Amino acid sequence: MPSFDIVSEIDLFELKNSVDNGSRELSTRFDFRGVEASISYEKDFAKLTAEHDTQLRQLADILRTNLVKRGVEASTMALDPPTYNGKKCAQVVKFKEGVDKETAKKLVKLIKAEKIKVQVAIQGEQLRVTGKKRDDLQAVMAFVKRLELGQPFQFNNFRD
Repeated sequence: MPSFDIVSEIDLFELKNSVDNGSRELSTRFDFRGVEASISYEKDFAKLTAEHDTQLRQLADILRTNLVKRGVEASTMALDPPTYNGKKCAQVVKFKEGVDKETAKKLVKLIKAEKIKVQVAIQGEQLRVTGKKRDDLQAVMAFVKRLELGQPFQFNNFRD
C-alpha cells in the first residue's frame, strides 16, 4: 500500500550559514556602523543583540532574508519577546522543527475534511499517510502545500 511521511525539518548547515552571512552583512551595513549589534548562533537558536528594539527588528529582517537566500523557509522562525538589560536588548530566535501535537491533530482533521481516501497516523513528530492509490497521496501532498499553518512541511519516504 503506497505511503509517505509528512515532516518539518530544517537543514542545520544552511541555517548556520544564514546566521554567518547575516553577521557578515551586519558588519558592512552603514546603519549599524558604530553600534553594538550582533547575530549569533547557539545550540538550537539564534540570538540577536542590539541597542534599540528597532535595530532588533532590522536584525530579524536581515536574518530572514539570509534564510530565504539559503533555501530555508522564513516561516520556521519563531521570535521570542525582546529582553532589556541596561543599555542592550536581546531577542532569541527559535526555529520550528518537527510537527507538534496540536499542528498534527489540526492537519489530520483538515485532511479528513477533504474526503480523500487516505489514512493519517501521527507518529511522534511526523505523520504517516497511507492510501490505495498514488493519486490520492499526491492530492494530499498538493492540499498540504496549500495550507498556511505557520510551518513548512516536507514529504519523505514515498513508497509505492
